[in-house]
Amino acid sequence: MRILIANDDGVYAPGLAALYDALADYAECQVIAPIQDMSGASSALTLDRPLHPVTMPNGFIGLNGSPTDCVHLGINGMLEQAPDMVVSGINLGANLGDDVLYSGTVAAAIEGRFTGMPAFAFSLVSRQPDNLPTAAYIARTLVENHARLQVPERTVLSINVPNLPLDHIRGIQLTRLGHRRRAKAPVKVANPRGKEGYWISAAGDVEDGGPGTDFHAVMQGYVSVTPLQLDRTFHEAFQGLDRWLEGLL
Repeated sequence: MRILIANDDGVYAPGLAALYDALADYAECQVIAPIQDMSGASSALTLDRPLHPVTMPNGFIGLNGSPTDCVHLGINGMLEQAPDMVVSGINLGANLGDDVLYSGTVAAAIEGRFTGMPAFAFSLVSRQPDNLPTAAYIARTLVENHARLQVPERTVLSINVPNLPLDHIRGIQLTRLGHRRRAKAPVKVANPRGKEGYWISAAGDVEDGGPGTDFHAVMQGYVSVTPLQLDRTFHEAFQGLDRWLEGLL
C-alpha cells in the first residue's frame, strides 16, 4: 500500500517525522508538506502562482503551498504512482470542535477523499512534542487496522490524542464534534511607523464539551476519533426552505 503523508505545520515539523517513522515499515510512504507553517489554512488552494516542489535531504518533498495543495498534487499526478491513502499530521495542537473548519491538518485529509480509502488526520493535544511517541503509536495502530473499518467512502477520521504518556491513555472513544464560543477579540497592534493592524486572537472557550464530544474524551484521557462527512448540505432544512421559497418568483 502507498500512503501520502502531509501536514500543516511544515516539512520540518517534528510531528511529520514522527508520523513517517511510525508508518514507514508498514507501507510505502511519500511525504509532501508545506515549506512553511500553514496552520489555519483550511482547504485553500494556491491559484495565483506556480507551485515548486523541493526534495529535502531526508527525501521529504517541500512545497511552497498549502496542505491541500500538497495532497492535491500528490493524488493528481505529481507522484509516479498515486497513493492509496492519505494520512495527515501529527499536528502539534488540538483540532477539536469548530477547529476542524480552519485546520490545515484536517483539510489535507479531506483532500485525500478521492483515494477511496478512509483518510486520517492526527493531532496531539499539545504544542510541545514530549508525547509525540504516544500519538505516533496511536497513528500506527489505527492506520494498520484500517481494513476493519466499515465506513462510507469519502469519510475522514479526525483523531485527537491527549498529551499523555502511552501508559496513561485510558482508551479510545468514538466522538462527535463539540463546539466553541465565538473567538476572542482580535488584538490591535501598530508598527513603528504607526500603521495599524490586527492579530487573530485565541479560539473561543468550549461551549459544548459534554460527554460524547471530542473535547470531553481528551479531557478524560481518551483518544478521540471523530468521523467527518463531506456533504455539508443541511437536508433537514429542506422542508422549511421549500415553504419559504414557494411563490417568491
